[in-house]
Amino acid sequence: MNKWIKRTGTGVLALTGCCAVALLAAAQYGERKMDRQITVSVPEIPYRTDTASVERGRYLFRSRGCVECHGTNGAGKDVVNDGKGMLVHAPNITPSPDSVVAGYTADDWTRTLRHGIKPNSRPAIVMPSEDYARFTDVDLASLVGYLRQMPPAPGGGAQIEFPLVVRALYGAGLVKDAAERIDHALPAAAPVPAAATPEHGAYVANSCLGCHGTALSGGTIPGAPPDWPAAANLTPGAGSALVRYSTAESFTAMFRSGKRPDGSAISGVMPFTSLKEMNDTDVQALYIYLKTLPARSTGQP
Repeated sequence: MNKWIKRTGTGVLALTGCCAVALLAAAQYGERKMDRQITVSVPEIPYRTDTASVERGRYLFRSRGCVECHGTNGAGKDVVNDGKGMLVHAPNITPSPDSVVAGYTADDWTRTLRHGIKPNSRPAIVMPSEDYARFTDVDLASLVGYLRQMPPAPGGGAQIEFPLVVRALYGAGLVKDAAERIDHALPAAAPVPAAATPEHGAYVANSCLGCHGTALSGGTIPGAPPDWPAAANLTPGAGSALVRYSTAESFTAMFRSGKRPDGSAISGVMPFTSLKEMNDTDVQALYIYLKTLPARSTGQP
């Protein structure tokens, strides 16, 4: 009996040691992966600086999630800081001399926003570029046009610190950055009229992909802190959140209030600072589009 216990204990220690070595190896690979070089060619997209375009850019900045990370003034802020080794502080993206975008060219903006690749050809690790990869050229140029005329604000670059486990998951490919998830060969989205139609709704839904997945079926948010809830299933399948909203009006009310029709509050992980800025046409189009999706169970690709 004692011999069996000793052998079992030795086996457990050996297995634990192997797991620790594998974890460290994956974490080290994750660190190298963050420094990898990615090359993509981008079309020339000139800035748009006319009044209408800048106003469109302002609307996109405020309604498509940018303020959730960069703040309403664009100076950046803590997105996650759990005190346990997980820190994500978004960079300053105003025209300040100290900001990371101070020397950005038009191509740099396109690579970062549409492809998740920084000017130094390394991946923008946390930037959810998959949400912006399908911007039309006009919307991309309008957003950049707005950012370039924002009042300069103090603030520097991004600060990113990942715990060992997160680095290991990233190294193992279980957590992916946007540059891995984006199809870089896709052409820019074709413009569609802004109207309460499923076609326009599909365009608006691109800003939901980072959390709800490419199929919009929700599930665990890749790379999110462990205390974050799973993203809701936005398809009409099993576990769908859409069953709560029988009309586009009730769906719109949720965007404005952050509450379900029964009055219960939705998790603050949802970017309601941005969602409440979305105009009625965009929200109604999104609702109409979600109703047309194939039914999928929560988390089903």
